[in-house]
Amino acid sequence: MSTNQSIRPLTTKINNNGNLEIGGCGLVELAKRYGTPLYVLDKETLLGICKDYKLAFDKYPKMRMMYASKALCNMAVARILANEGFGFDVVSSGEIYTVYKAGVDMSNVLFNGNNKSFDELSLAVDLGVGRISVDNFHELELLEQILLEKDKKADVLLRITPGIECHTHEYIQTGHLDSKFGFDLTQIDEAVELILNKYKNLTLKGLHAHIGSQIFETKSYADEVEIIVKEIARLNEKFGLNLNEINIGGGLGVKYTESDNPPSVDEIARVIIHSLEKALEKYPIEPPVIYIEPGRSIISTAGVTLYTIGSSKQVPNGTKYVAVDGGMADNARPSMYGAKYSALLANKPNCTDALQKVTIAGRFCESGDILIKNIELPNPQTGDVLCVFNTGAYNYSMASNYNRVQKPAMVLVNNSQSDIIVCRETLEDLISHDVIPSGLS
Repeated sequence: MSTNQSIRPLTTKINNNGNLEIGGCGLVELAKRYGTPLYVLDKETLLGICKDYKLAFDKYPKMRMMYASKALCNMAVARILANEGFGFDVVSSGEIYTVYKAGVDMSNVLFNGNNKSFDELSLAVDLGVGRISVDNFHELELLEQILLEKDKKADVLLRITPGIECHTHEYIQTGHLDSKFGFDLTQIDEAVELILNKYKNLTLKGLHAHIGSQIFETKSYADEVEIIVKEIARLNEKFGLNLNEINIGGGLGVKYTESDNPPSVDEIARVIIHSLEKALEKYPIEPPVIYIEPGRSIISTAGVTLYTIGSSKQVPNGTKYVAVDGGMADNARPSMYGAKYSALLANKPNCTDALQKVTIAGRFCESGDILIKNIELPNPQTGDVLCVFNTGAYNYSMASNYNRVQKPAMVLVNNSQSDIIVCRETLEDLISHDVIPSGLS
């Protein structure tokens, strides 16, 4: 079993006090020390999934691991993953700057996205980002303009939509034809011609595609590899090129609930490498450099979120609502995607007495602010600490200040030590960018 197939961090256990523990740190004690809501990240689990990926793909020597930073981006995570040999797929100036300040080798960074601004592309060029995945014709022209002004050149990939629809939520499908991302297959030749004949400061290295997120179907990866290799071979022959880089994105799913059954990292590695070998037998190209961009499957299982239970409400002959001190502002996924999670009371994880079916409600002023529906918990009481598993990916990334609530802190746990890696926002932080114009009395 690989790490992405576990609901809980690898170090999760019950300590001598009968409470949940992760990374050798008691969760009840973490909640008392740092307050709640609190994001907790287990370093051992993060290192475990990195090891899974490196071992699974070591059979193909031209593999490049690129962490999809949008899943969770802060300097501590960037430093850990860089130390493990990962590069970074970034999608904004904020992510570029974060990995830069974390000391990442910027030649191992790829800038991706469908509407990069002038300032973002300028920053990428100035900081020496290794690859820019160009998404559209406007961006080709804009990037060339920037490079001319700076008297620089850039290595680029063309992002394409391969026409693959994987069975996942429609909001996280990215490879189907009706998508905001990338060049349609019918547009690639025109883009290549522009690079060869007009945009002389761009050097085309290969193609980039991404088929979606939270993917459970391994065949999707096989189809994607076949399509890209075929297209690379066609472009090389038609334009006399020697394109040798293929970025197949990421998207491997994780296990949020017992009903989820994602493939292991080893399974997708076998599918990707086998389909590549078959494609290379059919199409005359040299074995290419393969980029893969896992995000969710790298960080999700390593993270949990701690909440403190507050009020409750029993609807007559209906739902019992148990409210926590966080919700949709620190985890937007249930209200956005209908995402489901698993959870335990950290202060009574083994208790099976007085189980109640309850719905975990958030504290925000929206009826849709529901974290978990119909979960069985042992007589949840005010002050209990709820641990929601598998929240490492997209929870902090999507966090907001809705209702003017401060964003939570994040701690890294390892070998019974906890360290703040993101400070909790203060009330002063909330108003720090507010300005009252001088004309207001």
